[in-house]
Amino acid sequence: MNNIYLPQLVTIEDIYDEAPDVKSYRLVFKDKAVREAFDFKAGQFGLYSAFGLGESTFCIASSPTRKGYIQCTFRRTGRVTGGLDELSIGGTMGFRGPYGNWFPLDEWKGKNIVFIAGGIGLPPVRSVIWNCLDRREDFGNITIVYGAKTVADLVYKNELEHWGGRPDVKLIQTVDPGGETPEWKGKTGFVPTVLEEAAPKAENSIAVTCGPPIMIKFVLATLKKLGWNDEQVYTTLENKMKCGVGKCGRCNVGDVYICKEGPVYTAAGVKKMYNDF
Repeated sequence: MNNIYLPQLVTIEDIYDEAPDVKSYRLVFKDKAVREAFDFKAGQFGLYSAFGLGESTFCIASSPTRKGYIQCTFRRTGRVTGGLDELSIGGTMGFRGPYGNWFPLDEWKGKNIVFIAGGIGLPPVRSVIWNCLDRREDFGNITIVYGAKTVADLVYKNELEHWGGRPDVKLIQTVDPGGETPEWKGKTGFVPTVLEEAAPKAENSIAVTCGPPIMIKFVLATLKKLGWNDEQVYTTLENKMKCGVGKCGRCNVGDVYICKEGPVYTAAGVKKMYNDF
């Protein structure tokens, strides 16, 4: 019987500095057979280990359409992420996954997609963005609304520039009041306010949102005001993940085990759990 807690070994092929204390790692499985067979869906997550320190849970930030590697993005916040942050190109990490459910892209064919993210909430959405862009003919209009506290806190700056330059993508960037620089050409304001100004149409559309809980709360209220229903709006609760397989019990919200049933939920599903958060 396979040990579900035994990680695969991965090599850090490249490192990207995204924002203060935020990095992305491009990871390649050391085992060629594992590398060639590995597959996942946008929205699934993994556990990334710094040997001798433990594991941290975050999404797979790359798209399943991009084969041969996976990417993760994390902020240095504690012992494990601190250990991961100390690693260099060519270093070895552990990876367990993929775990969890995923965004149902096949059900979204022909629909307009609106992505709404804040700060470090863009990495889980990045996987879906690139998945949709790599299947561009399957979807209608694609809009990305992304904000952070300051210009420095915006992650994936090169990709934001690329998305903003595409004729088939509408990108709206914003930073909180006081977070702009003299060179800043985007908007200044909180994400929900900028979203309301953009007023994306609910008809034949899907929204995907991720960010700080307070942002999501007001994003949901804004979308409702704009005529969206809760079944049209998806989010991920990957920050509730722990062991990945629902064994340790620390991912529970009421009687729901996020590791086993999530991390992807509609707004309707999230609202059923509100009182237990």
